[in-house]
Amino acid sequence: MTPRLIAFFKRPTSRHVIINTLGNYLNVFFYAFFAWILVRILTPSQYGVLSVLLGIAYVLANVLDFGTTATIYSYLPALIEKKDQYIYRFIKSTVYYQSIFSLIVIIILLISFPFLDQVFFKTHAPQWWLYITAISVLFLIWQNFALNILFAAKKFLHANIYLNLSNFLKTAVILLLMTYKSITVGTVLFVFGILGPLIFFLFLFIVKKDIIFVLLKSEVKREDFRFGYTLTYFAASQFQNLGLRMDLFLLSNLRTQAEVGYYGLSQKIILTIITTIISITQVLSPGFSKIDNKKEAKSQLKTGFLYLLVPSALFLTLFFLPNSVYELFFTEKFAQTALITKALSIPFIIFSLSNLPILFILYTAKKPIFILIANVVFFAAITIGCYLLIPKMGVYGPPWAIGTALVMSTLTLIFYTIKEYKKLPS
Repeated sequence: MTPRLIAFFKRPTSRHVIINTLGNYLNVFFYAFFAWILVRILTPSQYGVLSVLLGIAYVLANVLDFGTTATIYSYLPALIEKKDQYIYRFIKSTVYYQSIFSLIVIIILLISFPFLDQVFFKTHAPQWWLYITAISVLFLIWQNFALNILFAAKKFLHANIYLNLSNFLKTAVILLLMTYKSITVGTVLFVFGILGPLIFFLFLFIVKKDIIFVLLKSEVKREDFRFGYTLTYFAASQFQNLGLRMDLFLLSNLRTQAEVGYYGLSQKIILTIITTIISITQVLSPGFSKIDNKKEAKSQLKTGFLYLLVPSALFLTLFFLPNSVYELFFTEKFAQTALITKALSIPFIIFSLSNLPILFILYTAKKPIFILIANVVFFAAITIGCYLLIPKMGVYGPPWAIGTALVMSTLTLIFYTIKEYKKLPS
């Protein structure tokens, strides 16, 4: 191993990426194990219903982030570095306003969910399944917020320990339910959406209870929410998150539940690798926020590109993975999952690398409006593409729509990145 490579691995950024990536791979293992169990118990139609409802919960949890993730990474690291006395006020104010806005949306969802399911999602799920889905959104929002705070504070080891201990106990509960033959779509929703976050918070409270008490005593200030920056990025992330789920939602509306089940399992594999991208960008974000000139920008872009090759390689591996490996994990009744996953993997290599200009625009240029424009292009292209291609190509239509949408949005991001890069001093 060359001295240069040794020095690279000794960087704090590299250590954090390794910790976060290993934690993410452990998270991937748990979700793969969950899928391995569930496909042996649930029918393709039942798994389709579970995929749609979990998809709704995860989409809303991301949508109702309201851009606070970007705000946390843009401002909290500087407050921590300066040991600013307003750290706790910033954290409490941010989660306070996020929770208020989220509760309004969740209450509306609780009221309208049965109607929406009847006319659009068409899962025909019992109402209590729908209500668990809606309530779980709030728990997932709080868990995501706590994780982002830990990541911004560079507590990557702590965050991954709490999260994977939660995954371990969720696995134990699923196995216990399986032993007593009590697994249904509703019980799985409860374990994933409510019990899991509660276990995470229990560990967080045990270790960080002193800080939590300080947070509870802190005041709330409206200006700490930074509405302009936060809400612009909220709108941008909303279009991206909805775009990444429109394929599944339109399949649910236009095709059979069995097809949705096959596709939902493939999408879960893709989304699992996307969490690897998220774990890497979480580590890279503070570095991009400190860029002052072109030389620093080149260095950070080069470093970011190198790290983002890891999830790109994972997507490529999915493409070359033999069908027999997929059947080993998901059984022959989900045979179509292999072909769908291979079709989806290539477009998402583009998605992986598109995060590089996003980091530059969001944290260096601090122009979330450009990300909003690119994500509107992405959402429109994928929605129109899926609507036109699904009736003709079924589950193999969305990969073409996604690929086209990603090329269009990434070219938009590259254009604005070059434009903002030229404004930096040499």
